Amino acid sequence: MRMLFRLAVADFRDRVRRPAYAVILFAAVGLGYLATPAKEAGWVVMQVGDYRGTYNSAYIGMVIALAGAVWLSLGGFYVVRNAISRDENTGVGRLLAATPLSNVAYLASKFLSSVLVLASMLGVLAVTAVVMQLARGEATAVDPVGLLSPFALIALPLMAFTAAAALLFEAIPFLRAGLGNVLWFFVWGFLATGGQSPDAPLGGIGVHQVVQSLGDSMTAQGIDPSRAGEFSLGLTLVSEPLKTFDWAGFDPSSEYLLTRCVLILIALALALIPALWFPRFDPARGRELHDPPSARSADDREESALPPLPAVVIQEGPGSARSDTLGNVPRTQVTLGNSAVRLLVGEVRVLLQGIPLWWWAGVLTLTVVSQMVTPATGVTRILLPLAWIWPVLIWSRLGTQRHEHGVEALLGAYPAARRRVLAEWGAGLLLTAVAGIGPALRMVTGSDGPGLLHWFLGALFIPSFALVLGTLSRTHRLFQAAYLPLWYATVNGITPLDFMGALRGPDGLPAGMPPALLIGATAAMLATTFATTVARRAAG
Repeated sequence: MRMLFRLAVADFRDRVRRPAYAVILFAAVGLGYLATPAKEAGWVVMQVGDYRGTYNSAYIGMVIALAGAVWLSLGGFYVVRNAISRDENTGVGRLLAATPLSNVAYLASKFLSSVLVLASMLGVLAVTAVVMQLARGEATAVDPVGLLSPFALIALPLMAFTAAAALLFEAIPFLRAGLGNVLWFFVWGFLATGGQSPDAPLGGIGVHQVVQSLGDSMTAQGIDPSRAGEFSLGLTLVSEPLKTFDWAGFDPSSEYLLTRCVLILIALALALIPALWFPRFDPARGRELHDPPSARSADDREESALPPLPAVVIQEGPGSARSDTLGNVPRTQVTLGNSAVRLLVGEVRVLLQGIPLWWWAGVLTLTVVSQMVTPATGVTRILLPLAWIWPVLIWSRLGTQRHEHGVEALLGAYPAARRRVLAEWGAGLLLTAVAGIGPALRMVTGSDGPGLLHWFLGALFIPSFALVLGTLSRTHRLFQAAYLPLWYATVNGITPLDFMGALRGPDGLPAGMPPALLIGATAAMLATTFATTVARRAAG
């Protein structure tokens, strides 16, 4: 048991030092600010029709705990889902395999460490709630119990479930990579919306009894909840300030507390189920699963895994080269042509490596269907979002592959870091354009100039977004966690977040982000990417 806790704490300390943790934590703090807007703000996160609660400890703790639970169950999943793969890649797993640590104990330590990471984020959110209560000034007396109880009763069980789901996904081979990341987004969407229903199993996310308590407080103050409007949890734009009422918190029933405990037990069971098949980094079992003995010859099994000796290429003059080989290595020839073009082609090949034929068949299908769908608005409203979700796993490679494949130090010797980054961005731009070529052709044939302009700006925005997040975090998960909600907001008609021109106004013109905003955001992201790359090269 002592070893289990030591592993969990050591893993926790390692995770909180990583850039992805800081990014998600910063976003969570920003969410605490968004969840408690000022009176004159044009948005709200939690409301009951035209009303919201006074910003006392109970209400502000509840709204930030609910918003944090919803956000961290998405973003936090991507932070903690590399628990097993990190041990495998660093070789720590082989060391653990030689110890008497059981599968159950190992998985329990990873689960506990993930819960600690997510709970630490909840702790920061709780501090943010205190700060926001004092900053808003509607009620300055801080009630620790009223403020912290929503985090313990609602948010923490959801964090345990999120940690368990991340560990389970990683223990299932075909869900370990990007497919699992994308799948979780849709699972999360179902849980976040369906979990608010009073008929949800185990009370869903635990919000129904809160809504009943809010309604009882409104009734006691002479406000009819049925006339005030429906309860809403999520970013909502409002045209005028909401009215306020006092809410002193809710007293959870014994049944409510039981459902929260059952949710934690289910999370623990999900985290430990992989012990039935998890190989625990056993080389023999791993080879049976991933590299069958029949696929390797006897010579391959007997030879030592020494890397091939490199060739030394000596430039003797224009168009010629001499290769002094250290071992049996083919002669290396000098490639003529424009270096910028060669660099771009190389980045395209690196970005597109390993893409199966069925993926390209999907791009072709979307392109053909785009020319057949009528009216043309169906192309922008439906097919364009489909086209620009299809390459999400490939976009997430931008800015991350150098670090993940361990070649960042080699590329650091490249004399023009900006040219290399620009070529990588260009590869992402070409991929985006190819994926969305069908809707673009339809806009051209339909003389839809404004739509084509927004399509072009969206094609610039997406690879810039992927590249800056990949460069800053050095992991593909951050882009997947950030892009999917942005795309989902566009699909659900949230006009201010439409970056691709999919949503149209009554006049038929794109009603999403203004072109100036898209251009400015793209320029800022590219500048950040260049500055980060140059700074790391100078420091390294």
